[in-house]
Amino acid sequence: MTTKDSFSDEEWDRIVRAPFVAGFAVTAADPGGLIGAVQESSGMVKSVRDAQASAPEGSLIDDLAATFMSAEGREAARSGLKALIKGRTPTEAGTAAVAELQATMTMLHTKAPELAVVLAQFVRDTAQNVANAASENTFLGFGGEKVSDAERKTLADIDAAIAAPTG
Repeated sequence: MTTKDSFSDEEWDRIVRAPFVAGFAVTAADPGGLIGAVQESSGMVKSVRDAQASAPEGSLIDDLAATFMSAEGREAARSGLKALIKGRTPTEAGTAAVAELQATMTMLHTKAPELAVVLAQFVRDTAQNVANAASENTFLGFGGEKVSDAERKTLADIDAAIAAPTG
């Protein structure tokens, strides 16, 4: 039995989307043009591949990565992101992405708290990788900063969204 088998299809799709939703939120916080978007997207995929390479077989991260590497998994992530973006500005879509993360993590904290901790760390690592993937506010590739203030704020919002509930 894999970790995936513990969840409904809808719950699993949300779990698979979570790292990509976090990465999208960071990208939306400070869109850096086409080159920056490509670099940040590559940061998301690299994060999944690196995590899968070191994850124990049958673990949450192994199952999540294997699902994402399938056509079905990529389509679930893509369709979920499309729903977040549709009709929204980048700022609104970023806010919706953080809210989606919070809803996913609340579900996971309720259903499988031990897995929530694992997913939270993976989501945070992915978001940080995306933030570090491209320099922001550059001019012809010169200057700029690795992580902008808007991205730092979004990372803090993600941290709050993925935190274990208190009380």
